[in-house]
Amino acid sequence: MSVSRPPRHRYLPMQGETGERHADAPEGKHGIFQNEVLRSIGAKHGKSIAQVILRWLLQRGVVAIPKSVRKERMEENFAVFDFELDDAEMGAFAALDTKTSSFFDHRDPAIVKWLGTRR
Repeated sequence: MSVSRPPRHRYLPMQGETGERHADAPEGKHGIFQNEVLRSIGAKHGKSIAQVILRWLLQRGVVAIPKSVRKERMEENFAVFDFELDDAEMGAFAALDTKTSSFFDHRDPAIVKWLGTRR
């Protein structure tokens, strides 16, 4: 018997919960920290690209857990509550989404098979 269950993320806000996501921003993949769209948004607010990324996640209700061992970066990561991205900036950021995984495609049968053999 199969039971179809809607994605949990639809119900999190109703329960006062929020989701956590892994993103490639902490790893700097695909030149994210050199992106001109994000650079210009950051310049407008006097913020770094990393701060713009964290603010975008926060405004979308996504829990961000930035990783750093450097004190100045930790302080920078907390300095994201004194500005907001407007609708145009949120849209410009969202338009950067390629709708592909930065790691691998979970729907690719070869990847699924490979994952099934990992121990």
